[in-house]
Amino acid sequence: MNSSNVWTRTKRKPGLYRYNPSGQYFARVRRGGKLYRRKLGTNDLAYAKRKLDDYKRDLDRTDHTKGNTSFAKVLDDYAATLKGAPSTLRDKKATILTIKTILGGCASQPLRNLAPSTFEAFLADRYGQLSASAYNSALALVRSALDLAVRDKIIVENPVAHLKYRKRETPVRITPTFEQFQEIVASVRGQPFNADAQEMMGLLGLGQAELSALGRSDVDLAAGRIFVKRRKTGVGFHIPIFPQARDLIEKLCQGKRHDERLFKLDDPRKALTSACNRLGYVPFTQRSLRRMFITRAIERGVDVTVIAQWQGHKDGGKLILDTYSHVNPVHSNRMAALMTTEEPANVVPMRRAL
Repeated sequence: MNSSNVWTRTKRKPGLYRYNPSGQYFARVRRGGKLYRRKLGTNDLAYAKRKLDDYKRDLDRTDHTKGNTSFAKVLDDYAATLKGAPSTLRDKKATILTIKTILGGCASQPLRNLAPSTFEAFLADRYGQLSASAYNSALALVRSALDLAVRDKIIVENPVAHLKYRKRETPVRITPTFEQFQEIVASVRGQPFNADAQEMMGLLGLGQAELSALGRSDVDLAAGRIFVKRRKTGVGFHIPIFPQARDLIEKLCQGKRHDERLFKLDDPRKALTSACNRLGYVPFTQRSLRRMFITRAIERGVDVTVIAQWQGHKDGGKLILDTYSHVNPVHSNRMAALMTTEEPANVVPMRRAL
């Protein structure tokens, strides 16, 4: 077919072209000295005209003075907006450096000149063989940086908006029994330089970041509660001083000033790992101890909404039910046993509505 017969320009509608072999309409619009092209995805003339008008309005929302802004500059601008925990910031900045290094010359080109396939190929080549978590983290960063470019009117739309996150495999979560936990505690205590933090993780169900930040002022022995601040979210909440942790809490508070930290070690990971090695256990992590606490609470009949409050969650227990589904049958069967024709001793009669 002659090239002159491939395209037909629509009369009285500048910028609208019909691709004759397929009948599909395309937009070709010039803004700020640059030619923009887009497939309109229809062979209906009236609908194509409306989509062309929408596309022109999108282009008018961009700032043509920023047409030469590079992707590298967008990444730098995005890096300046990052907030969060130091480890999170470090990981994101490392990813930004990786993107700029691997893309090389492409990163220094005007962002408007980069096709969606450029980003798609980069993510597939660099992160496609890695875990779903690594791929999703990289995609989330690129998507957020490009969202910033859209808000700054550098580009009309996010070129990776169509990409989907990969489904993460269900992780194998090893969890010690309470008896194994007690043996680990005894093993740690038997060492010259022991750490109380790993014991407190299992007794309070808190993570290393929250425990390391606890100070004497956060513990109210009279009220029987501890103030905890979630490191990731910055949200504060209270947990009870559980009977199983009371003696150790009182010991840690003895002789400490109001502004003094409860724990000397920031990270008791080494003590935990060494104890597992000595006892011949699998290498339980600090998160394993938190899982043990939550699992044990569920098995003892503590309501999941209460456990969620102890963890600083705002979802009413949904995350716990999803994560600890293997414990649900135990909890459900215990609750089912209460549904008898007789009145259980722990039931408080409620006044019936008139």
